[in-house]
Amino acid sequence: MPERGYQAIDLLPENKEKALLVGSDLEELCQLVEAAGGVIAGQVRFKGQHLDRVLYVGKGKALEIKGLKEETNANLVVIDGELTPAQVRNLEELLECRVLDRSNIILDIFAQRAKTREGKLQVELAQLKYLLPRLTGIGTALSRLGGGIGTRGPGETKLETDRRHLRQRIGVLEKELKSVQRRRQLQRLGRSDLGLPLIALVGYTNAGKSTLMNRLSSAGVLEENQVFSTLDPVSRLIALPENRSALLSDTVGFIRRLPHQLIAAFRATLEEVKEADLLLHVVDASSPDMEEQQQAVIQVLKEIEADQIRTITVFNKMDRLWQDKQDWFWFSQTPDSVTVSALTGKGIEQLLQLINLCLSRPGNRFLLLLPFAELSVLAKIREYGQVISTEYQEEGVMVDAWVEPPIMGAVHQYIVKRLPENGGSNINVYDSKEFPEKGL
Repeated sequence: MPERGYQAIDLLPENKEKALLVGSDLEELCQLVEAAGGVIAGQVRFKGQHLDRVLYVGKGKALEIKGLKEETNANLVVIDGELTPAQVRNLEELLECRVLDRSNIILDIFAQRAKTREGKLQVELAQLKYLLPRLTGIGTALSRLGGGIGTRGPGETKLETDRRHLRQRIGVLEKELKSVQRRRQLQRLGRSDLGLPLIALVGYTNAGKSTLMNRLSSAGVLEENQVFSTLDPVSRLIALPENRSALLSDTVGFIRRLPHQLIAAFRATLEEVKEADLLLHVVDASSPDMEEQQQAVIQVLKEIEADQIRTITVFNKMDRLWQDKQDWFWFSQTPDSVTVSALTGKGIEQLLQLINLCLSRPGNRFLLLLPFAELSVLAKIREYGQVISTEYQEEGVMVDAWVEPPIMGAVHQYIVKRLPENGGSNINVYDSKEFPEKGL
């Protein structure tokens, strides 16, 4: 990746734009631009300690950017920050090319990845809310929507220049998304009637949520080593220990400085997180920015008021760590954390056991002796509880079952004894030291 002073190879893949990146820590911005379909022409380091009101980067740094832009034949400059409309206009006039900020790139990725009608509605709403206060800054350049990175909108070829028209469109989208929220609420009520707990996967983008989703449920979700590979939520049934089942929902990945327009627009989708019984916070244990990424996810959870939901921290990608680092993770685990490799399957059994222990449910576990003439009670238990095991004996069927309140009256006379929730096995998910292990 060329820095100042190195000439870029002038080979531009079809439909790709050559971007010059500006910022202090550009690794993540590089991933974002590549996910948006661009190629990196070069980088200019800018600490951003003293922002210029006119050009954001200051006149001297702006001229340095212009020089490297001409050397590398870049046709796009991307700033790792949030630009005002005036700063965009001033930079574009000086650099003689398009200038985008971090939010532009993220919105563009979402526009490309939205597949469902709901996803497209949410992306368009976020784009219009981002665009509305910037109308005076970009003037006649609205026609550029549809022609490159930062210009795409699902179903939109041109956005009207009139503020009133934009506000009307925003109003229509918000109304449609309210109806989406109501529909999702009805779906959640339907799931609630089934008595299935809801587990939501949350985490930083590219932490491995989709890989874990596929490992737990064989969902067939797209897996890519790329940011925001999953945009539209997917829910699948998963099997837990003790013959239990739950619904697992994969959600959009979070990121540092996620545009607030996206959080607002995707509120309907993020309701899945708010309504979950349990969160699996998937963390890329191999990332050098692991702690900062964890905090970014926690901050978004606070913004959507989901930070009080019980959470299991899943340290993923353990297969990428050296042995001593695996040792450190294993010894530093807390009761609500587990180390896994979703790619290889290591640690998945421990994760399932921990999920099972963390999910509360109404009722109690009993050992029942049902006479052969009363086996209809077994059908009621399956409907309003859970049959864990059965054993046929001379006097009847010995049943280990979870019994919920609605049928307590029907089974009370057949109770032999009450069992602890884990059946007396005293499972400790950390007793088997699956990590670390050579050859993981």
